[in-house]
Parts: sequence; C-alpha cells; structure tokens
Amino acid sequence: MAGQYKSREEKRLAQQKSKSTKSKKKGSMVKRVIISLFIIGIIGMLAGAGLFAYYASSAPKLDEKLLKDPIASEIYDMNGELITTVGKEKREYANFDDIPKIMQDAVLATEDNRFYKHNGIDLIRLGGAVIANVTGGFGSEGASTITQQVIKGSFLSPEKTLKRKAQEAWLALKLEQEYTKEEIFEMYFNKVYMSDRINGMATAADYYYGKDIEDIELHEAALIAGLPQSPNNYNPFDYPEKAEKRRNIVLSLMEQHGKITGEEKKEAQAIPITEGLVSAEEVEKKNGNKYPAFVDAVIDEVQKMGDYNLFSDGLKVYTTVDPDAQKRLEEILAGENTSFSYPESPEEPMQAGVTLMDTKTGEIRAIGGGREQDPNVQRGFNFAIDTKRQPGSTIKPLIDYAPAIEHLKWSTYHILKDEPYKYSDGTELNNYDGQFKGPITIREGLWDSRNITALKAFQEVGPEKAEEFVNGLGLKFDHYYESASIGGVSPGVNSVQMAGAYAAFGNEGIYNKPHTVTKVVLRDGETEIKNDNKPKPAMKEYTAYMISDMLQSVIDHPRGTGLYAKVPGLPMAGKSGTTNYTQEEREKYGIAKTGAPDSWFVGYTTNYTAAVWTGYKTRSIPLSPTDRRVSQYIVSDLMSYVHEGVDTPDFNKPDSVVESKVELGSNPARLPSEYTPDDRVITELFVRGTEPSKVSKEFDKIDAPSNLKGKFNKKDQTITLAWDYGKEKDVQFEVAVSINGEAKQVLTTTDKKGLNVENIQSQGTFTFEVVAISGDQRSNPATVNVDVKATDGEDEENQDENNDENQDNNGNGNGQGNGNEDDSGNDGEDTGGDDGTTPPPEGDGTGEGGTDDGGTGDGTGTGDGGTGEGTGEGSGTGDGATNGSPATQSDSRREQE
Repeated sequence: MAGQYKSREEKRLAQQKSKSTKSKKKGSMVKRVIISLFIIGIIGMLAGAGLFAYYASSAPKLDEKLLKDPIASEIYDMNGELITTVGKEKREYANFDDIPKIMQDAVLATEDNRFYKHNGIDLIRLGGAVIANVTGGFGSEGASTITQQVIKGSFLSPEKTLKRKAQEAWLALKLEQEYTKEEIFEMYFNKVYMSDRINGMATAADYYYGKDIEDIELHEAALIAGLPQSPNNYNPFDYPEKAEKRRNIVLSLMEQHGKITGEEKKEAQAIPITEGLVSAEEVEKKNGNKYPAFVDAVIDEVQKMGDYNLFSDGLKVYTTVDPDAQKRLEEILAGENTSFSYPESPEEPMQAGVTLMDTKTGEIRAIGGGREQDPNVQRGFNFAIDTKRQPGSTIKPLIDYAPAIEHLKWSTYHILKDEPYKYSDGTELNNYDGQFKGPITIREGLWDSRNITALKAFQEVGPEKAEEFVNGLGLKFDHYYESASIGGVSPGVNSVQMAGAYAAFGNEGIYNKPHTVTKVVLRDGETEIKNDNKPKPAMKEYTAYMISDMLQSVIDHPRGTGLYAKVPGLPMAGKSGTTNYTQEEREKYGIAKTGAPDSWFVGYTTNYTAAVWTGYKTRSIPLSPTDRRVSQYIVSDLMSYVHEGVDTPDFNKPDSVVESKVELGSNPARLPSEYTPDDRVITELFVRGTEPSKVSKEFDKIDAPSNLKGKFNKKDQTITLAWDYGKEKDVQFEVAVSINGEAKQVLTTTDKKGLNVENIQSQGTFTFEVVAISGDQRSNPATVNVDVKATDGEDEENQDENNDENQDNNGNGNGQGNGNEDDSGNDGEDTGGDDGTTPPPEGDGTGEGGTDDGGTGDGTGTGDGGTGEGTGEGSGTGDGATNGSPATQSDSRREQE
C-alpha cells in the first residue's frame, strides 16, 4: 500500500485531491438541479402564460348589453297602482347612488372586502384559494372578486375549469380598465340571483321586505347580502333557520372588517329572522299573474310603439285598465255571481272575447280573453284580440245604414221593401226567419235585423262609400262584395275592433283608436313616450245620433233582437249579430239548421262601449238559439256593473237633426193630417232640411151627403131615398141599412143621388146610412130613420113628415127641449139621436120636447137644421123659442102628433 506512494506527503496530497474532486462534483450537481428547476419554472410560466393567452384569446368580447341585464317591466293600472311585472327575470334596477352605505358594506364584507384595492383579480385572496385547492381539491374554494362574478354572470358558463377561470381573469382585467368601480358594483348589485325567480338586491328588498332599497335596515341588509352564496337554501320563506344562520355570519364578517361595531352586530343578530318579512298572501298578491288578457294586449301595443322590449328593457308602462271593471269581467267569464249560466259542451268550454272601452277616449278599461284557460300558459290564445271571426249583423249599422244616412241623408223613417230578393249575381238572399214584411222603415230593418233591407241599403249607397266609411272606423277588409252587407267580410274582426267602431256612434261621430297604454317611461326614469292617439272625425253628427237612436230600438223594442242586453233605466244602444254555417258544413258535421258558429253583441252608452263575441274555439261546435243569448247577457251584466252610480246622459241630439211626426205607411214621408188615426202617427228623425212638409191625405174626409130623406111608400112597399151632394166629380155613394138595430148591411154603391129600395117586407125602424166615396177617401155617413108600420088609415103625408124629420145631417145647430107635464116614464130619453132633416143655413134654435104615454121627452140634437115646435104631456119645462126651422122631433112626439 505504501509502495504506491513515494512518501507520506504524496499520499496526503493524493487524498486531498480526491476530496476536492468529490466536492466539485457535488456542487455541480446542485447547480444543475437549480438551473433545471429554474428552466422548468420558466418553461412552466411560459407554458402557463401561453395557455392563459390561448384561453384568453378565445374569451368573448365585453358586450355592454350583456353587462346590463334584462330588467322586468312594470305595468300600472289607470290609477297608477302596480298591476304586475313582465319579464324573464324579476328585477328592479338600482343606481349606485341609490344603494345605501349599510347595504354596500354588507356586500363588500361578504363578497370582496378588497374590492377597491385590486384591479379585478385579488392575488392575496387567490393565493389562499390556491393552497385550499391543492389541499382540498380543485374548486374547493373560490377567489372570485366582485368584478369576476360580474364577468361570470354576464358572459361565461358556471363550470369550474381552467379555461373558464383564465377567461374570467382576463375579462375581469379588461372590465376594470373600461368601467369604474362604482359601475362594476352597480352591475353586480343588480345582476345576482336572489331565489324565487328574482334578480338583483333591490328586487330582493321589495320582494322579501316590501321596501325600497334605500329604506333597508342592518339586519335586512345582512340577509340580502348573504343570499347570493346559495339563494334557494337561504330563502327566508322556505328555510328560515338556514337564512338566520347565514345572516348572522354576514353580520360577523361586517364586524370583522370594521363595517359595524360589536354592539350593532349583537343587536341585529337578536332580531328574529321573520321580522319585517312580507306575508305569503302579500307575495302572491303582488307577484301573481294578474289580468293576463289585458297584459297580453299591453305587450302587443308597447311593441308597436317603438323598438321596446317589455321583457328586458325595465319599462314602466301606464295603462288604461280599470281594476274594478277588469275583476268583474273576469268573474262574469268564470260564471261567478251571474244571473245566467254558460252552456255545457262535453268537448270544450264555450269561449268569449270581451272588450270594455271608454266611449269618449278609446281607452280600454277591461279585456276578457277567454274562459277556463290554463293559468300556467303565459300569453295563450286571447279571444278578445287574437280571434278573427265574421261579425254577422253587427256590421249592418257600420257598412249599410250609417253610410246611407251620411251620404244620402236618409231619415230613420226611410222606407225599404222587405221582399224576396237576390244578389246581383242571382244568388237568393233570405231573412233569418224566412219571412218578408213588405215596406218597412230602416229603423225596423235594424231592430228586427232584416237582411233584405240591409243589402238594399248597401246597394244604394255603393261599395266605395261603404268602404270609405268603415275604413274611418278602423276596419279594413280584403273586399267589399255585396255579401259584406250582412257580415260576409274577410278578414274577420275581434271585439277590440268592434268596440272602437261602435264607440264613434256614441261619441258624436268622433273615432278614437282603441288603446291600452297611455305612456311608457324608459329605464332612465325620465324619458316618457306617450301614446299618440288623436281623435278623428269619422262621420257627421247627424249620422252618429240617428244610428244611435235606431240602435236603442234594437234593445228597447218589445221584439228587438237585442232585448236580452237591456239594463233598465240605462240609455244604451246596440246591435246583435249571428253568423251561419254553409250547407256543406252542416252536412259534414251534422249541424241543425238553427245552429250558428258565432254570436255577437255590441252595446254602448255615452260612457262605455262593450263588445262581446261568443262561440267555440272549434268552429264546428254550434251555438243553439238559447246559447246565442249569452253575448247579450254578458253585455247586460258588465254594463250594469260599470254604470252603477255613474251619471249617464242620453245621446245628444245635434242641431242638424229634426224630429218630425210621420204618418206610418206614407212614402215618401208625409206629415199626419187631423184625420190620421193615432196608431198611424209615429215620430222619426230627419237630417235638417229633409223633414216632410206635405200633409198626408190618406185619411182625409170628403164632404158627407146632405139633405138625406127617406119615404116609405105603403102602397108598393118601397122606400125612396134621396140626397144632395156638391159638384165634386168621381164620387160614388155607398148605401147601407140596419133594421131594428141589427147588423148593418151594404145594399149597393151608386153614382146617383138617390135610391129606391123595393120589396120591403119587414116592419120597424129602417136606419139608412149613405157614405160618399172618392178613391181611398170616405166621408162621414149621413143617416135617416124610416119607420115601416102596417097601421090602417095612417096619413102618408104624416109618415113622410115623420121620416123627413128623423134624418141625421151632421149639422152644427143645437136643440134642447123639456116637456111640461107631470107624468114621467121610462122611454122618453133621446140624446142627440135625431138631428135636423131640412137644415136652413147655419141655424141654431131650441124647442119644446114632449112625452107620450107618460114618457119624459129629453132630447139633444145637433145640426144645421133648427128645432121643431111641440107641446106634450110629461114632466119638465120647455122652451119654445126658435131661431130656425122646426126641430127634430122624437118618435113619441111624432106619434102623438
């Protein structure tokens, strides 16, 4: 061993050299490890940076629209009270300046206490989260700042991956560069989900506590700030114990970060979690789906007003709905507290579409969209606005009669003949009852809904004028064929359109477009968009009034087709309408002739207009005649409710309309004469300047025959009649006789002034009546009594005198006589039965009556003849003075003589 070295010194040096070599090798290895680790670190960092950059490059761009979340819009009634909110998310937006400090502190202490110190990513908090994720697994603890949560809620999916985290960090940095801290906090505050389909902490304050965010208290702010971590689990309505525990943790965090004192924390934690919470009933009332049919119409209308989205723009929409009327309408459609019942069909419920509108303004007060509809279906089929059904006879005032009054100045008396009739192409047209009434007024044509007269009116005014008229009432159709006159229009109509059109009649001819919205306030709370609906003259005042007056007859006439819509004491006009099936449809579905697919009624006053359609969604299910009354029952019930306690004046007659009496049956219209029977005198309306000025002669009386004499010739058993008459030509005389008071019989008609009646076989009193006839005119009768007796030796001359004095000439004199004797009897009274036979010109006189056989003579006669003389036995006093010829004598007196 020692030989290997020359000396001990060499051995020592060799050993030192060996140690030095080993030491150098160890140092080199450490260096290499450190360098390797450094290089790996650099590579890792570069790789991480590259991966971060790669992920970041695929991140979505910041979109301001996505940062500002959709906000539900609020809808208010006519009184400014909130009805409901509309939107995918219930959210009340709060500006940063409106958020109280106590609320800001609660959020910051809970979610991001270093919010105002970082630039979007909190590296200190991130470090703690990394350690937690290494020890507890990836995703076990989050380090997201408020900025990152805004990014996550606006652009990214909720999944926990490196890619999503890298994109979140990158976008958070960018967001901090483009927006202020206050703007970012505002975004977060209004974005977070707060359970029960609501978003935003201001919404939560209202939903849970019924408060505006600025009025929130410490314990309430702590509850709200703690909800976003697990909204459904910490919902105080559903899990009050968990909610209280979470609230108290938030209060502790606020104390820890110096936001509140220990004493404030203890006081707030001692408050029961349920204190201040709204009741479940209030929540349901405030957040229920109220007035869905009306809200449906509001949504449609707002969309037509501009580029507005009710579901996301956070609008405040002020509407025209009357909550009381809307509630009552919904009750009526549900069959609650009604005096009628809806028909029951095994297939589906009867449907109804109803619109109630303010007659003067066009503001819709209530909408009924259907019956027995699924409450879980939002914006389902609305039978008031979505349906398009033919209007039936409700179109007649609009397209037939009103244009005729407007352009042709027809009166309400205008005569049209209801008769078998055809369209111009030869197709037959019939009335609903298959009957024809002959010449009738257009008033009757309306109240009895005659098809023939409606078509004739349409033809006379012309389709061009009819089209122009209905266009002015908001109705536009594809064509205006003659069938349009009775409702054959395309497309059909809905109740909103019909209410708008009819309201113009009740508003003195002014049309207002039906609308549900008065104004819209935009999200900024300042900009107002008003509904620009301006009234437009649609017709002359006389047209509106005359149509309204006739349509009142539809309801008020005992046989009017609108009888079931009547509200006692309410001046209401209206029109019914029914549509028909084709023959093919009747055969295909087995529908009876009396079945109909649609029933309408539109009624209006100076205050309200109600339009109702009834039928079935499946058109092949028919309405019976009784079912068709339901539309009128609905109008009656609804109009009765909304008019209760409301002053409702009748329709105002303008100066352009004149009321005039008319003789019924005259054509053209004629004024009644003094002879027109009362039941033939009616009152109708005329456009001023067109009223009748000529008097009817239909019932005028021509002069009666005068000096009628009758003589019985006993020898040849004949009676000879003779009379006088003026110089009128073309006059004939009808002679009739009554024997002993029996029924009158017409003997003959002659143009002579006398008649010889032969073969007299009866005895007694023959009363002859002679009437002058000229065309359709008849005079008053002239009468004479002739006594036929078989007494032997009776002086014919006395008989002649007796008969002469017994005639009736309808004169103008007066005669009275009373007997002087003491005897009295039972057959002496004669009042006006025997008038003068041979009258002198304009003579008046008085004379003595008398009695015979104990009778009392008491006679009163009128005539241009005088009175006769006489004395006789009987009680009473007599006056024998005369101013003319002898007076008519009673039978007893003549017999005495």
